[in-house]
Amino acid sequence: MREPQSLSKRLAAVASFIPIGARIADIGTDHAYLPVYLALQGKISTAIAGDVNEGPLALAKAHVQQYQLESVIDVRKGDGLEVIAPGEVDVIVIAGMGGSLMQEILSRGQDKLEGVRRLVVQPNVSAHVLRMWMMEHGWELKGEKIVDENGKYYEILMAEPGDGETPYAELSSQEKARAILMGPFLLAEKNEVFKRKWQQEYELRKRILSSLKKSESEASQAKREHIEQELRLIEGGIAP
Repeated sequence: MREPQSLSKRLAAVASFIPIGARIADIGTDHAYLPVYLALQGKISTAIAGDVNEGPLALAKAHVQQYQLESVIDVRKGDGLEVIAPGEVDVIVIAGMGGSLMQEILSRGQDKLEGVRRLVVQPNVSAHVLRMWMMEHGWELKGEKIVDENGKYYEILMAEPGDGETPYAELSSQEKARAILMGPFLLAEKNEVFKRKWQQEYELRKRILSSLKKSESEASQAKREHIEQELRLIEGGIAP
């Protein structure tokens, strides 16, 4: 059996949050790179690789067959968490989608979260939407990572059942808003990748704000106020 290709930085960061011996569901699995890698490393006991689209599903099946992992990884077609039964997995992974879509998937499939002891999510955008969802639905954020892969920034969030307010319990209202936007663990660490990402986000918002100033509509005014608030939060977050 050939060794698998090494994972991308993004998926390697996701893999680092998977506990040894876990039964995982990889939702939106694409080529099933993550479960194949984890299975070959002996890190997981079983995996369900789910995808709603025929193309990625066929690629996932071929990848699993290539490494003769059919007894470990079950590739299933379905939308979101409909590919799993309650109690079937310990860990749910959702990677490579927008945060809002991930939130919808989790909300629609809440009955499937019974018995799940860890969520690992990697949104391409809008990680704050997932932090809010976790806080409101009894999932305590326990860890975060940020990686720069080919000039794109990815945040990985890991949560377990608990008090969703815990990471924000000692914070003022403004500090809490900043932590939801930028990540409480990432803010505490403030590594170089984090600083680069948020400096870029700050400059982007300034450009958007400048273009909005040309319009006097109520919608533009509301958006301006929202962006101005985010700029203040980001300023505090990237300050030394």
